[in-house]
Amino acid sequence: MTARFTFDLQATDGAARTGVISTPRGEIRTPAFMPVGTAATVKAMLPENVRATGADILLGNTYHLMLRPTAERISRLGGLHRFMNWDRPILTDSGGFQVMSLAELRKLTEQGVRFKSHIDGSTHDLTPERSMEIQRLLGSDIVMCFDECPALPADRTRIAESMQLSMRWAARSREAFGDRPGHALFGIQQGGLERDFREESAAALTEIGFDGYAIGGLAVGEGQAAMFGVLDHAPGMLPADKPRYLMGVGKPDDIVGAVARGVDMFDCVLPSRSGRTGQAFTRHGQVNLKNARHQDDPRPLDEACSCPACRNYSRAYLHHVFKAGEIISAMLLTWHNLHYYQELMQGLRDAVAAGRLAEFQAGFHAARAEGDIPPL
Repeated sequence: MTARFTFDLQATDGAARTGVISTPRGEIRTPAFMPVGTAATVKAMLPENVRATGADILLGNTYHLMLRPTAERISRLGGLHRFMNWDRPILTDSGGFQVMSLAELRKLTEQGVRFKSHIDGSTHDLTPERSMEIQRLLGSDIVMCFDECPALPADRTRIAESMQLSMRWAARSREAFGDRPGHALFGIQQGGLERDFREESAAALTEIGFDGYAIGGLAVGEGQAAMFGVLDHAPGMLPADKPRYLMGVGKPDDIVGAVARGVDMFDCVLPSRSGRTGQAFTRHGQVNLKNARHQDDPRPLDEACSCPACRNYSRAYLHHVFKAGEIISAMLLTWHNLHYYQELMQGLRDAVAAGRLAEFQAGFHAARAEGDIPPL
């Protein structure tokens, strides 16, 4: 196993890529989907079951972990991997997005952000230096630089000021991160929907130098067409020999479209959150297990799926346990959704390696167009 962080680009198909990220804790096959373990757990799942779905890496959240149980406590207990019983790679976000979207009474300055916790109202300062310290205490394999992400829509002046502030914070993050062999620091491209700002951001990040590059500031309300418009050019602005990570995305068709545009890594709460609300992702689109049409249906959720929910339980049972508020509903549907996402990523990797991505995309969209097949 390598003692360094490396990225081996193995095949391309148009702008799409497949490869392997190597870390001291294991390999990450790309394109990769990272299940979200916000508070040191992927909700409703055991770590070994998350791994069984095919996940190579998890995402943890700096903002939530710094507030509870605190990064210092996790460090004293052996680091995040030991704390949550996950021995493979972990990426942690910087906390910037959650500070902007969740925290109360925020005050943004050149230095960083002062905010009040949404949990108990306590006051905290989060700066590039503090974000790097928290992620070091957690023991993250992939660390994200601290950035500021304005909600869209926003005017060009606001987007420019935010992007330029994020680039200054990126330089401070790089300096504070220091030299940590085996650990990686990713820069985050900003610039909203503005191509010239995206170019300016990419140039600034490349000059600073990072182990990987994220495309930030999307999936914040702009819609898929606008997001794809940015992805038509943004990934190509970033170094081709480093991983490219689209933060907070997303829905299956978002992922397929983004892979075709050159993105390597994804994360989203959608598969686990949907599992807790009775929603399942299948080859034929999303299925709502709350609907009464499923109450007498003996079929599996998806006949082609090999997850435990589909192998061992009927739609009628899944409908019943959801309506009854049973915990097993969230467990089975989350397991199914994570399994579906990982199968999707494997299909994308195989298609890119074989030079058949266009054929894969056509089959993906055709199956979804058919829709869920109703019971007889």
